Amino acid sequence: MSTEQNFLDVKIMGREYRVACLPDERDALLAAVNLVDDKMREIAQKTRSTIAERVAVMAALNIAHERLAASAEPAATGEEGLASSETKRRIEAMGTRLDAVLAPQQQLDL
Repeated sequence: MSTEQNFLDVKIMGREYRVACLPDERDALLAAVNLVDDKMREIAQKTRSTIAERVAVMAALNIAHERLAASAEPAATGEEGLASSETKRRIEAMGTRLDAVLAPQQQLDL
């Protein structure tokens, strides 16, 4: 078997990437690529950001938050709602910090 079969070329937001992938994991990887591409495009459109790193980090945070929220079992005492709002607040704070750090880079991209 050729090692070339253990790689898959994918596109995310118009950029090509070569990813290691076993043949039996190809469909799962393509589904993940579609999820990430869709989420990154959604965030890029909402934020009007062209900085790939910022969009990628925000997409990763959003996907992680959605995954954690979906897998969390609601607590009988309502504590899950507090945890969810705390998680959302932390993600928003991370986004604010990313904006501050990447603002000079965005000016250079113009």
